[in-house]
Amino acid sequence: QVQLVESGGGLVQPGGSLRLSCAASKSISINSMAWYRQAPGKERELVASISNVGGITVYADSVKGRFAISRDNAKNTVYLQMNSLKPEDTAVYYCNKWSGSMFIWGQGTQVTVSS
Repeated sequence: QVQLVESGGGLVQPGGSLRLSCAASKSISINSMAWYRQAPGKERELVASISNVGGITVYADSVKGRFAISRDNAKNTVYLQMNSLKPEDTAVYYCNKWSGSMFIWGQGTQVTVSS
């Protein structure tokens, strides 16, 4: 089973940037991957996805134009570059497959946007 380890979160002021990383323990090259987030008291939501072929990306409307998902299959890693962060981006961020039977969820990485 693939294990996922998210990192790169932290406390940032509004308008700031962070780059999240998701390292997988095995190859994920055949999988379309995604970043999700869960804010306190809310359900987990899909933030961005990237296909396994062609690297096609799709974003939630709330982050379009501010976030960028990418992947490095040689490193079994998926990234999320987050710019122009807003307080409403505060959440725990997770990566996993975009669809199908999910990998075991990692611990996530906390992103807090606050002045």
